[in-house]
Amino acid sequence: MTKKNKVITISLIIVLAWNAYIIFHHNIFADPEQELLKKIISCCILDAAYIGFVLGYDRIISLPVELWQNRELIWKLAKNDFKSRYAGSYLGIFWAFVPQIVTVLVYCFVFSVGMRTDATGATTYPFVLFLVAGICPWFFFSEAWGSGTSAFLSYEYLVKKVVFKISILPIIKVISALFIHFFFLLLVAILMIICGYPPTIYWLQIPYFTFATFMLVLGMSYVTSSLVVFFRDIGQLINILLQVGIWITPIMWHLDSLSRPMQIVFKLNPIYYVVDGFRMSFLDKMWFYEHFYSTAYFWICTVVMFIFGAVIFKKLKVHFADVL
Repeated sequence: MTKKNKVITISLIIVLAWNAYIIFHHNIFADPEQELLKKIISCCILDAAYIGFVLGYDRIISLPVELWQNRELIWKLAKNDFKSRYAGSYLGIFWAFVPQIVTVLVYCFVFSVGMRTDATGATTYPFVLFLVAGICPWFFFSEAWGSGTSAFLSYEYLVKKVVFKISILPIIKVISALFIHFFFLLLVAILMIICGYPPTIYWLQIPYFTFATFMLVLGMSYVTSSLVVFFRDIGQLINILLQVGIWITPIMWHLDSLSRPMQIVFKLNPIYYVVDGFRMSFLDKMWFYEHFYSTAYFWICTVVMFIFGAVIFKKLKVHFADVL
């Protein structure tokens, strides 16, 4: 049996096992009709992802292989990319964190003082903690997606080099944004402790949700960075989506304020999973596996997005140098 057939066979076993687990998993607190609908949707998306993986195996599998083979180069270029952003300014990388801190302060003033609304619903923790716990992964997501989309445009001189592995450029931008995320995450942790929320065992989930955000935005970046080379307007469209996204993702307000059907609609946004996950870890003291269908839905969407991104990139990369 060839390596390709082994991978496809193992993947099929995993997909069948996951389908079986979804079908036989039962939540005694869930509505039977809604649970059945979730099972059907989850199985359909999972099976569709597997079919796409089989059909585009050669294009898909080559991307993670290239990334792993060039991991040392990726790390070096990511550090250089982060440092070069603020080279020449007196305060250096300090400017990487000022916009995020100012944004949090403005939102806290507007919602806690200006509008005087109880955005956190029935929760008992301060609004500032509710805000920073949810906005922390959003900052990483928006920064990584925006810079990842422009990866091939920013490194145009490398794209035109025949011998250079241009597949590593989007992940360089995402890792560069990850450095800022770690620093802001440290500030959030300090703020939690100051406000009387010391570290708990649930904080161990933070690396998991950070990794989840990383994989989601990486897959999205391969899609948009490949398309923006041919359609520059996509960059402007993404900026608008990010401006709107911070409001339609429950970051400044609580999802419980909506009706049940509307809650389901908003939960279809994959980034909500990690926003809610950070709050579960810092404030609500819940494990990610307690939300089985949300976890399954997120990872299925992430896998589908990464497969789609790998296929789009492999199909279009041969034309990058000509267009740029």
